[in-house]
Amino acid sequence: MSALAWWIFPVVAGLLAWLWVLWSRRPRSTADSDSLAGYQRFREAMERDAGKTE
Repeated sequence: MSALAWWIFPVVAGLLAWLWVLWSRRPRSTADSDSLAGYQRFREAMERDAGKTE
């Protein structure tokens, strides 16, 4: 049983490494248009809120 326990660690580590590789190779968008548009909306919202005084 103890020999089997020694195999659990490398197998789990191998599975985690395999999952990491799958996750790191996922297709990603390289376009900045979404993040730039979000930043522009944020700036506009901040400017609107900055004009309000209580």
